[in-house]
Amino acid sequence: MSKILKVNKPSDYSSWVGQSDPHELVSVINYTKVSPVRHSLNNYNVYGLFLQGKEEGMNLVYGTGKYDYSEGTLICVAPGQLGGREDDGELVNLTGWAVLFHPDILQGTALEKDIKNFSFFDYRINEALHMTSEERDIMVGIIRQLEQELKFPADTIQNRIIAGFINLLLRYAQRFYNRQFVTRTIVNNSILSKFENLLKEYFENNRQLDKGIPTVQFCSEKLCMSPNYLSDLIKKTTGDTANHYIKRYIVQLAKNKLVAGMNCSTVAYSLGFEYPQHFTRMFKKITGETPTAYCERRLKTTSATTSEPTDTNL
Repeated sequence: MSKILKVNKPSDYSSWVGQSDPHELVSVINYTKVSPVRHSLNNYNVYGLFLQGKEEGMNLVYGTGKYDYSEGTLICVAPGQLGGREDDGELVNLTGWAVLFHPDILQGTALEKDIKNFSFFDYRINEALHMTSEERDIMVGIIRQLEQELKFPADTIQNRIIAGFINLLLRYAQRFYNRQFVTRTIVNNSILSKFENLLKEYFENNRQLDKGIPTVQFCSEKLCMSPNYLSDLIKKTTGDTANHYIKRYIVQLAKNKLVAGMNCSTVAYSLGFEYPQHFTRMFKKITGETPTAYCERRLKTTSATTSEPTDTNL
């Protein structure tokens, strides 16, 4: 059975690496100061940002994935997630940083609700943020300011200042992730191509008849990435969400079948819908018209372009 460290509060992890914290809800760890440390496989009930140093060849586990450390890499975890590496008694020297904070530190701030919008907390370990040296310096600078704030005596506004630093870290992380999506064009286009081929093969093999319409979860698993990462990547590449992209693909298939003369119910069942009305609802949401209205409009357009004008001067 795996040895799992339960991190219910930041100090649970800090104690493991040999550090005492001045604040009960937030911990900033400079690994250079606490190393060497033992590995730990952690069950998180807190948020965590792990900024890696120059360690190489240290395979971490995150869910079912693995990731090799590299300088300038940021790994983010959220409550309910499992991450790290099981303790095998080995002592290792680390040079990066860790910021752990309990959700309670966000109470009464805008970030309390907004933190759910940072989808990178649900990325897998192999989808971590790879920063430039300049980006890493910005993150480290903010972490150092947060570390200094934690040393000050508590007062009525300290928690809001701390939450402000956390918010700043997350905003920069989001900016750098957006940059990563944009700059990795070749990789992104390759994934988009695989995504399109996956949808094509799905319907060509009639998998929809047994499994229904494909989901983002299904596609992301086949592409070996998290649903959130796939959605964000598709959004940055095409301007569309992965879910909407799938629906648009299905609607195009439906249009082809409708134009070929297939009735609405038959089209719905052939595409994996359990009920025709569900198909009609999705079709209208994507196109702005019902399948019936679409067919009628197509028929009128076709009739108008193929009819011969009458010459009344004969």
